Amino acid sequence: MKLFVLIICVFCSACFFAQSDFETVQLPLPKGAIYTYSQIEPSIAINPNNQKHMAAGSVLSDYYYSTNGGKKWKSKTLTSKFGVYGDPVLMFDNKSRLYYFHLASYLETSHLDRIVCQSTKKLCKKFDEGNSPKPIGTKVQDKHWTVLNKENNDIYMTWTQFDAYDSDNPKDSSIIVFSKSINQGLAWSDPLRISKFGGDCLDGDNTAEGAVPAVGPNGEIYVAWAGPKGLVFQKSLDGGITWLKEEIQIQRQYGGWDLSIPGIYRANGLPILKCDLSNGPNRGTLYLNWCDQKNGVDDTDSWLLKSTDGGTTWSERIKVNQDDSGSHQFFTWMTVDQSTGYIYFVYYDRRNYNDTQTDVYISTSRDGGDIFVDTRVSKSPFTPNPKLFFGDYLNIDAVNGVVRPIWPRMDNGSFSLWVALVQESLLTK
Repeated sequence: MKLFVLIICVFCSACFFAQSDFETVQLPLPKGAIYTYSQIEPSIAINPNNQKHMAAGSVLSDYYYSTNGGKKWKSKTLTSKFGVYGDPVLMFDNKSRLYYFHLASYLETSHLDRIVCQSTKKLCKKFDEGNSPKPIGTKVQDKHWTVLNKENNDIYMTWTQFDAYDSDNPKDSSIIVFSKSINQGLAWSDPLRISKFGGDCLDGDNTAEGAVPAVGPNGEIYVAWAGPKGLVFQKSLDGGITWLKEEIQIQRQYGGWDLSIPGIYRANGLPILKCDLSNGPNRGTLYLNWCDQKNGVDDTDSWLLKSTDGGTTWSERIKVNQDDSGSHQFFTWMTVDQSTGYIYFVYYDRRNYNDTQTDVYISTSRDGGDIFVDTRVSKSPFTPNPKLFFGDYLNIDAVNGVVRPIWPRMDNGSFSLWVALVQESLLTK
């Protein structure tokens, strides 16, 4: 009888911890890649005109592309006369042109003095040498994100400018700046400061960082970031020429954005901002996603705010991950499928374990952030090494029901990069 009970318990446990039914694909490391932390801090983009075409990037200079929906990938090393130094952000425009934004290390000037935009007309072709907004002396330009205005194909970019990175001089500050390109990245407007309140330069809770732009249905430009005033919000109604006199404080971030997660070298909880541009019932709604420790230092969660009036007012915070385990969910990222208005979130998750074993989950909301369904997409957990830098974020994109979360994992101190082949039609309703 005891043996029978044991077998039943093991069977039930195996069912409870059953892993994802979705296929997961490992992305090949480019030949000759020498960076110790290659394949972390990923970015992924799906071509809105051809969902079988998708591209990804990871630090420092890795580039991946697939022409069959992510079942198979090829990889290359990106090069530029300005140097390629991580923080990849990939994006397609209306004409299927692919952009790869990254930090620079230009030998003729100074390290990290600009954000570079390189592009290509074809997935498998060479990228151009790139262009950038005007550098400001030796000031450090870091942590950029971009968005496309689909009505006119303009590109908007926001990022942090440090007077001097990692400086503890109180005279040095960090600010948020904005630039745009109206000609497919060939030229950029001069960087414009859009944050009234600066932060320090120590790359922590009191630094102004993580600025993410979004575009509204009438061309509004919205930006959110984190810093000494918590989560804040800015907007422009004239294409980025003028902005609010000062950013609006919208939410306290418990524990700041520089979070402490067991087993993780560094864990940012920086925000992600998206706008629903679909023709669904939530068109125009703004969504702000981030991580913090409102429920305690042992219970990091992914959260959501939403605004239906262009950021003037915001909802109460909404918990994205639907577990009650009191464990950590971290490194959240979010996207909106603009064909349906459905929202998808990806994050690391420890709800199934009492240690630092880590799964990857996505949460789906089909009703504008009222109801969420959690789905595990990793095939097995991994255990990170707290002595090894593991990046700052995951990424996800979704187009016409094709959903592609991307994440790094660590096994015995070695990094690998994975994509799950998720179809909306097969997700749990």
